[in-house]
Amino acid sequence: MSSQTTRAAGREDVRLSHPSPEDGPHMWRLAADTGMDVNSPYAYTLWCRDFAATSVVARDADGRMAAYVTGYVRPDRPDTYFLWQVAVDPAYQGRRLARRMLDFIGERLADRGLRFLEATVTPDNEASRALFASFARNLDADVAWSPLFGAEHFPSDGEGPHDPEDLVRIGPIGRPHDADA
Repeated sequence: MSSQTTRAAGREDVRLSHPSPEDGPHMWRLAADTGMDVNSPYAYTLWCRDFAATSVVARDADGRMAAYVTGYVRPDRPDTYFLWQVAVDPAYQGRRLARRMLDFIGERLADRGLRFLEATVTPDNEASRALFASFARNLDADVAWSPLFGAEHFPSDGEGPHDPEDLVRIGPIGRPHDADA
């Protein structure tokens, strides 16, 4: 099978949709399995109820969760979407799922009249930085990085200090072009 056919098959076997409360436990497990900061199981289930319209899950042909994005519209900035978490099961990495989910969200943001996307990223997370740069490029949008939270903003969890978080702000956004190759 050629690499182009493999890529096409990888796109067809994963379906994107908004989450439901039944997805909460799966999101919680995926966050833990991917080494992310893990919230309580209750938080993920509540998120799937209250912020389903601004979040997305990717499921394989068997209905298994392959990835998710959570986010919300900032109450004090109703033109701004804040992306909370992106998680991709290691078995599904290399299929551009994070980018596909970001495009899925981006299309809906434009439809709702939102103009900016924000997220926080640790300084050493090159994959996330590249993802957001690619997304901004695809939208012909500006991208600005600035420090947001230092290690002093996070309690120690016994495993050492939390890395600082930089804010990425992308916008103004419109409808995405075809995803970057």
